[in-house]
Amino acid sequence: MELHWLKPLLGRPAPFVTVHLDATRADASGDEEVAGRWRSLRRELEGSGASAAVLDDLEERVTRPTGVAGPHGRVLVADAEGVVIDRVLKEPPAQSTAVLDDVPMLLPAVRVADQATRYLLVEVDRQGADLTWSDGSGLRTVEKESVEGDHDELRKVKETGDGWRSRRVQMRAEDSWERNAETVAAELDRQVIERHPEIVLVTGDVRAVSLLCHAVGSRTKDLVVEVQGGSRADGVNQEVFQQRVAEALEEFRQRRREDALERYRSELGRGGAAVTSVDDVVTVLQRGQVRELILHEDVTLPGSPLAERRLWVGPEPLHIATSRADLEGIGVTEGAREMPADVALMRAALGQDAGLTLAPDGQVEVVDGIGAVLRWNDGSTPSEAVPTQSGDQNRLHDVV
Repeated sequence: MELHWLKPLLGRPAPFVTVHLDATRADASGDEEVAGRWRSLRRELEGSGASAAVLDDLEERVTRPTGVAGPHGRVLVADAEGVVIDRVLKEPPAQSTAVLDDVPMLLPAVRVADQATRYLLVEVDRQGADLTWSDGSGLRTVEKESVEGDHDELRKVKETGDGWRSRRVQMRAEDSWERNAETVAAELDRQVIERHPEIVLVTGDVRAVSLLCHAVGSRTKDLVVEVQGGSRADGVNQEVFQQRVAEALEEFRQRRREDALERYRSELGRGGAAVTSVDDVVTVLQRGQVRELILHEDVTLPGSPLAERRLWVGPEPLHIATSRADLEGIGVTEGAREMPADVALMRAALGQDAGLTLAPDGQVEVVDGIGAVLRWNDGSTPSEAVPTQSGDQNRLHDVV
């Protein structure tokens, strides 16, 4: 999964307020329910010394309806200047919490990333298409636009006595459909390159869908998943269609997770481009080698061993080490400070555009609850096959 949406937190001024809220509105009185949960959290934050201006900004956000039906949650992070991150969670937290600290509490955001899919929905007919972007949570849409072709010979005619004329009109209609599909495809390709959706869902008129899928470029084609039941026209059973969209997104997320875990298993098993344990992951993060962090799902829960551990960091995201001496060993002599391990690791991952995958219990072996798939490895990369500078014989293990 991608973590780009967390990048605005890098370099922001402390302190940070992290709010993890049950945003469910059960009925017409739901607005007051959410407001009540927030008031309780606000009192806690006021007692901790949070800025009134920041709390007002948070209050304006959390009391604003999300537009999402059913149970769901919300994670917000504010720095000294106001709200920086505001994302919807697929599931509400077991308990709403709010924390004021020198660093943002990123583990709730990790679960957001695991549940999120940045997708583009394309509803197409023979004239053009409607393009709808999600906000990244996979639960809300933030932008919708239409792309129209300029070829209007859209209908075939029935065969008449003048067979030559009928065939000519039919050919003109087919040509119009193809030209319109090409217009939509060109715009779709442009937006895919500029905005990087993880998946493109295509639905609508069967013939138009086929023409569009044929016309798009290879980069877009690799992202396309067809979903039945949608249309630009009225009369669509939205409940059924949205369920199909949800199923397509869930299948994508499962496939995304399994692909990352299988790559990790394979590389770790042969002593290749993968490592595990906090010490080894810190080493490869320092060098910008990490393609994907692998976290055991329990690491995101309060009180996990990783959440209790501290690491040393410097001014830049890749300034990370297990001790102050090790940080000085990589040339960082100023701006050194301790930071919770989970925040330091996520900060370094963001700094090198790494992704993140949560591993369900029993799926892979991760020492200390953390591993990493690497972009590259060399002779100095920590290895699970032989003792390294960051491990010893007691840590060697068989990967199953």
